[in-house]
Parts: sequence; C-alpha cells; structure tokens
Amino acid sequence: MNKRRCLSMLTNASTATAAALVAVVLAVPAPAENLLPIQLSITSAVNSQPDPPPPSSQPLNVVPFVFDPFGTNLVQSTWLTGTGCPTAATTNNGTSSSPYTDTACATGDPQDGKVQGLLLAKTGPTSNFAAAGARLLGPAVKGQALHELGYDIRKPVSTADLRGSHCGAGAPRFNITTSDGKFYFIGCNSPPPDMQTAGMGWLRLRWGTVTPLMAYNASTGLLENISGKTVQSIQIVFDEAQDIGPDNLGLAVLDNIDINGVISGRGPGSSN
Repeated sequence: MNKRRCLSMLTNASTATAAALVAVVLAVPAPAENLLPIQLSITSAVNSQPDPPPPSSQPLNVVPFVFDPFGTNLVQSTWLTGTGCPTAATTNNGTSSSPYTDTACATGDPQDGKVQGLLLAKTGPTSNFAAAGARLLGPAVKGQALHELGYDIRKPVSTADLRGSHCGAGAPRFNITTSDGKFYFIGCNSPPPDMQTAGMGWLRLRWGTVTPLMAYNASTGLLENISGKTVQSIQIVFDEAQDIGPDNLGLAVLDNIDINGVISGRGPGSSN
C-alpha cells in the first residue's frame, strides 16, 4: 500500500483505523535512489585511484582533477579568479570603490583574496566515460567523524531554480567513502540540503547543519544517517552533461567547500 492511498483512506476511517493507517504511512521507507550506471562506473574508477598527499598544510585542500581516460577533452575542473562567491570584495563604478559581499556567503575563506570559484564542466553526453571533480584532502578530512558537508553554488533563489549552475540529483555530488569500506553520495538536490541561504546570484547549501547528515548508500540506494561515520575519502564529482535537463548546461561553479565547518574557497597553494 503506498502513502497516497493510505492518506486518501483516512477521511472515511474510524479513529482506530485511522491510527493504524497512520502507522502504515510512517512505516513506508523513503524511496530508494541511485546513480546512473555510467556514474557508478566513473565513481568506481575514481575511487580506485589513491588520494595524493595534501599539497599544503592547510586543514582542507580542494584539489581539482579531470577523469578522462580516453582523452575526450570534454571535461574540465579548475579554480578560476573572479568566478567565486564574493566575500569582502570591492566594486568600482568608475568614480569610487565600494565593499561588496553576496549575502549567500557573508562568511567565506579569509585567505581567498581573488574571489576564486571552482569550475566543473562536462560537455556533450553524460554517457561519456569522463568526469570533472575535486579531491578533499588534509587533516580536516581523512580520519575525521563526519557531521556536515556543503558548498556555495553559483545559482539564484533555490536549488529548484532553472537558472544558473546545474544542480541535479547526481551532480555536483559528494562521493564519500567511510572507514568501514562503505560508499555514499549526496547530490546537489538529492537528498535536499537542510539549509539554503540565497544571495544575489549564489546559494549556500549545507547538509547536516540542522538535521542529521543523510546520504544515499550506493550499494542499496537507501538513504542513511551517516553522522559520526569516519571518513576515508571524499571527492566532489561532476559527471552530468548537456543532455541532462532541465537546464542542459553541463556546468557548475562552486565555492567555499565545507566539511564539518572547515571551509576552503581557493585552489591549493593560493592565497591573498
């Protein structure tokens, strides 16, 4: 019996029957969800490559990578100056300068003086065995108990808005491997973030800030509470291309990557 049918029966049910039906509704598990077969294959290949040493002593390093084993040249991942969410930036109208901060990122990486953003792009079809991404490296990642993840995404209003960066169920996503060998993923809008802060052209998304950190188990497709699990590795992966609607953009710009409240909004080794 599905939830919709149960709920439609409540209006004509007795009190005892209604209580029983409510119990049935609450017992129905959340719908399962999983990645496309090509995304699972890409994930397996990316996970088979060991993480390199962190490039700096910073607690969190967000290191771009391109997975393109057949040399298609249809994916890109890089930090770019002037594309990130502006925190304590400066504008000039031709006469005078003024401070400028997008309200989505009132706080950001204090060492990012160049307003860097992480460009992730996949051109062409999603079936191409290629992906853009970034590895999260450093003492804030491996071996830590995980409670919160997030990033800022160049997109207005909400994750449901068709404008701006692609924000799909499977990309950009966090790929999370825990110390017990299990693999989980969190897509941009699935499971939905428990916090969205909208600015003029940016959204700050957070998972695990207000509610427990929920992620999909890639083996079962079921949504699980992973709060407190120990991290083995985390990547951001972008592998949904221009054939995925409704935006058909195949591109996203991220900033201020967050793990347990530790934020990085710039490329490795860059600073003010």
